[in-house]
Amino acid sequence: MNQPSDTLSTLRESPHDATKDPARLAAIDLGSNSFHLLVANYQDDRLQVVARLGEKVQLAAGLDDDGYLNEDAMTRALDCLARFAPFLEGIPASRMRVVGTNALRDAHNSQELIDRAEAMLGTRIEIIAGREEARLIYLGAAHALAENGRRLIVDIGGGSTEFIIGEQFEPKALESLSMGCVTFTRRFFGDGDISEKRMRNAELAALSELANIRRPYQRLGWDDPVGSSGTIKAAAAVMHAAGDAPEGVITRDGLAKLRKRLIKTKQLDKVSMDGLKADRARVFPAGVAILCAIFEAFDLSEMRYADGALREGVLYDMAGRNSPEDSRLKSLETLARYNAVDVRQADNVAASAKALFAQVADDWGLDEERGRYLEWAAWVHEIGQSISHSQFHRHGAYLLEHSDLAGFSRPEQRLLAFLVRAHRRKFPSKEWQLLPKAEQRDSQRLARLLRLAVILNHSRPEQPPATPRLEVDGEVLHLHYQGGDEPGLLCTDLEREADYLANTDFALKLHASTAHAEA
Repeated sequence: MNQPSDTLSTLRESPHDATKDPARLAAIDLGSNSFHLLVANYQDDRLQVVARLGEKVQLAAGLDDDGYLNEDAMTRALDCLARFAPFLEGIPASRMRVVGTNALRDAHNSQELIDRAEAMLGTRIEIIAGREEARLIYLGAAHALAENGRRLIVDIGGGSTEFIIGEQFEPKALESLSMGCVTFTRRFFGDGDISEKRMRNAELAALSELANIRRPYQRLGWDDPVGSSGTIKAAAAVMHAAGDAPEGVITRDGLAKLRKRLIKTKQLDKVSMDGLKADRARVFPAGVAILCAIFEAFDLSEMRYADGALREGVLYDMAGRNSPEDSRLKSLETLARYNAVDVRQADNVAASAKALFAQVADDWGLDEERGRYLEWAAWVHEIGQSISHSQFHRHGAYLLEHSDLAGFSRPEQRLLAFLVRAHRRKFPSKEWQLLPKAEQRDSQRLARLLRLAVILNHSRPEQPPATPRLEVDGEVLHLHYQGGDEPGLLCTDLEREADYLANTDFALKLHASTAHAEA
């Protein structure tokens, strides 16, 4: 039998050449503290920055005690995106990514803001998981560092802090912890007071978060501790301005002096230091408390700042998409291998799905990206069998939705999970209707194509069977197939499929012909 990695051979044979001509790319990072826009030309594996903007939105500060974003926070977010929007003009959606992080992961009503923002920007917004955020941060920081060696990358955000150990462009360990300068400001400095006790309580809370990763990370080890993003950049700038550290470096002694200076101010509103921007001052003490805990937990003597973080990582990752280096392909390879997927069957179902898709794509307005997800779902539609053959489509959907899959956003994983959940038995109308409204129609169409591809390969042939003719009439599919004089397995399966769809808003019409009739 082929090795599981062969499952992805079809895409690897047709790499996307992203370096032939300059490609204008855009990324927006919807952070818990700040929103950032980066527009750049990508050529020869390099980014040439065209526009770079950042605004303090403090989205996490707008989360109430029940986990809902208030209207003021949403208004701040939308106003910021309205100022970003002109920089996106002329950039196709395929070269643009907007990603949301911790605050949008946590907010129960994040979809409300996403719907309004997508209508404004005209592009999809993806909420990414914490470890995917960490991976992208590492990718951005690694491209900014010329040196080789094993690195510890730390990124203190508004709602979470990411920790990555990696070499060159390959992460070895990824983690995202629930602590950030905005959330810790609310938790420990909510009334605006700063004291030794409050700083230490914040540090102890951060040390508690770090306890689970401290020993594994120390065993893995690193040569070079590096920090990225706002808190670490600001701490390095303040220390340098005070003469307590070289430029772009945070030292343990300098950090201790900075901590004392902050406690002496006694009030968040009085925090003002050379090198510190006014719009960061209020969340700076909480960020420093987290940084002190990191130095303590990992016994660091110094850390240097590197320019390059999430938004840069998003652009580099986007430039590598649909190529042999696409991180999503590697994730699917790993998933298929770990779950002992029958590669021949996966390839056959994918081939049939691709052939069916080609017949209806124009009529249904399905683009190449949709076809790609259909093919990927075909490759992993049987992963649930590693758990149990009974209800394996449900097990597979769960694995796809809840696994950490590098390169995939949460909405992308949810789409794959739905397709796998829907590939057999009764069509899951409830799950389909839980998808974002803009995704529902295309998702059910893809699911119906995958169901047919699975049926065509029910007997698990050596090679994919000949593809029957498929026609579209609105939401009705007309399938023309060779039926034979006596009902066989294919005929029985197709009739059952037509029955499954009879109670939905779409239908399958069967048109069987026999060799005798054709003669």
